[in-house]
Amino acid sequence: MSAEPDGPEDRLRRFATIWSRAVYPVTSTSSTRPEFEERLLPLARRLSEALRARSFDADAGRTAGAALVEAHCTDPEALSRTLDCVDAYLVLYCGGDGDREDLRARSARLQHAMAAGFARALRERTLAEQEAIAQAALEAQGVVAQALHATEARFRAVFEGAAIGIGIADLEGNVLQVNGALRRMFGLSEQGLRGRNVRDWVHPDDAPQTWRLYDELVSGEREHYHLEKAFHRPDGTVLWTNLTVSLLRDPDGEPQYQLALMEDTTERRLLNLRLRYEATHDALTGLPNRTFFFERLEKALGAGEGQRFGLCYLDLDGFKTVNDSLGHAAGDRLLVEVADRLQACATAPGEMVARLGGDEFVALTTGSDTERTVDELAARIMNALLAPISVDGRELTVRGSIGIVEGPAGERSAAEVLRSADITMYRAKSAGGNRFELADPEADARAITRHGLTTALPTALDRGEFFIEYQPLVHLGDGSVRGAEALVRWLHPQHGVLSPDRFIPLAEHTGLIVPLGRWVLEQSVRQAREWRDRHGGEALGPLRINVNLSPCQLTHPGLVQDTVDILERTGVAPEALCLEVTESALIGADDDLLKPLRRLAEMGVDIALDDFGTGYSNLANLRRLPVSVLKLDRSFTQSMQQFPADPVDLKIVEGIVSLAHSLDLAVTVEGVETGAQAEQLRILGCDTAQGWYYARPGPPDRLHELALVDATG
Repeated sequence: MSAEPDGPEDRLRRFATIWSRAVYPVTSTSSTRPEFEERLLPLARRLSEALRARSFDADAGRTAGAALVEAHCTDPEALSRTLDCVDAYLVLYCGGDGDREDLRARSARLQHAMAAGFARALRERTLAEQEAIAQAALEAQGVVAQALHATEARFRAVFEGAAIGIGIADLEGNVLQVNGALRRMFGLSEQGLRGRNVRDWVHPDDAPQTWRLYDELVSGEREHYHLEKAFHRPDGTVLWTNLTVSLLRDPDGEPQYQLALMEDTTERRLLNLRLRYEATHDALTGLPNRTFFFERLEKALGAGEGQRFGLCYLDLDGFKTVNDSLGHAAGDRLLVEVADRLQACATAPGEMVARLGGDEFVALTTGSDTERTVDELAARIMNALLAPISVDGRELTVRGSIGIVEGPAGERSAAEVLRSADITMYRAKSAGGNRFELADPEADARAITRHGLTTALPTALDRGEFFIEYQPLVHLGDGSVRGAEALVRWLHPQHGVLSPDRFIPLAEHTGLIVPLGRWVLEQSVRQAREWRDRHGGEALGPLRINVNLSPCQLTHPGLVQDTVDILERTGVAPEALCLEVTESALIGADDDLLKPLRRLAEMGVDIALDDFGTGYSNLANLRRLPVSVLKLDRSFTQSMQQFPADPVDLKIVEGIVSLAHSLDLAVTVEGVETGAQAEQLRILGCDTAQGWYYARPGPPDRLHELALVDATG
């Protein structure tokens, strides 16, 4: 087997060889087949160039068709084989790297032109033969008649045997001749087509330029045109065609006839429409999908001045529970019913409903008064979900959360609008669900910032963007510095220094709180070791370090071992460490949750109950908690800023202190900002305090300086 041709010239010669082998057996010529192939080679080159030319030129096809007649390839089979060869191999061997769909269209047009050129040349040859016959009529009248008959027979065979529809009309549009393929396309007899006028075939789907091109052709201003056109069939169906119309001129160059070549593309078009529908509609519900919705939304956002849009972004509340409990098949039936109800809510002009995926739907309304209509649309959707939905004999209650975005067209992109609607929908869901919320630019900005911080968190720890500040813990009796609370900060590249309330909830949500908390613990304990070394052992007394633990860290199985490893590596005694746990994290805690805290307390690590008094404090529960310190929330100190202090608050604090001391618990107070507060808390019996009155959180060196000042008095 020979190798495939490598270069364009080799491919061109291969095409010419195939062409010559196909046509030579039905050609009346004295040339050998290689000689005939050399004659076809320039024609093949001309066809190849026309196939790949920037602008299409049908002359190459007409020239090739005429050249076949000149080469005595006048047998109908010669043209049929030529067209088959061009259709099968021209794009394959001469198309290069071009767009295959465009090349196939050009190839079809070249075939049409070849047929037209062949027909015209054959007709001209016939006329020439007729003239020659007329001149020699007296000598060879019988021979001339026979030749004329043969020529017309060959032309008729080509005309009738063509696979594409062919029709000939005069310049007034009256149909003169049609072939069998064209009759089959229309489902009419020859008598039903002949005598019809071309202008009777106007169709509502005609392209705007269709009849302008036709007028230019019959007036002689253009030689041909090609377009897609629809025709009405007698049975009421529509025939879609690729239509090429060419102008036939007489020997003097004057327009004489018009030749139409039609390819039936109805099935191909129906297939494309079906594929388009499947690509733009949800397979489960039949609603428009995300792709189709974005097209409509972008069109609405690109509308002219004075136009507005309204968007409702719906997410079903608790849909996952349906899937988990009843199965995905039941969930699908539920979604179909919801889709039907939503479809019934958006029937006004300019309204549509689409399914984005899962249990997320969107409804769009457009016009000049969407501020009112979008609220009405959201209300209709909420009302449509009120009635229970029956699935597998169960009555399911369906609720949804809706985010609404409304505004003028032209100000935002489709992605920005959908992001705002998504954020607003989750705001409605976090507010309890079964409601709708209007978009708020400030809330959107906060949500986007939170998302940006969440995505930046994992690498922030690796990049060393976190640092720790320390706030001193001061003994209320003698004013000495007893230690410090470690407070982590994030030095964000864009947002600057962020306090824990900005990122700790995000770290807990993403699970990064565990490695971050481990890092804070190790850095803080190492700092305690440095303080001890700087103080010269126990000269200034031990400085205890307080480190906060999040609820997520409490449930992490490595908490105890991580703490032990850090203390051993740094050489710090357990008594120098206090772990602070919020009261809310321990409310109703079972023994499994308390077990790691008990182990740490048994080692000598102090456990502080932080923010005490902010929750539903169960004072009796203190006896079972392994805590040694109560940290009163700053809300207790705020009432002491005024003089005299609220006596009720004083009694509450006094009672808590008395109870704590009776349980052998130390009491620390947060948020001390004035000397009056500090003195009042000392009188009430609190042990230690922290707050801006003593020092704001700062670098570790400042705590060392405070401790030295305290020691030297």
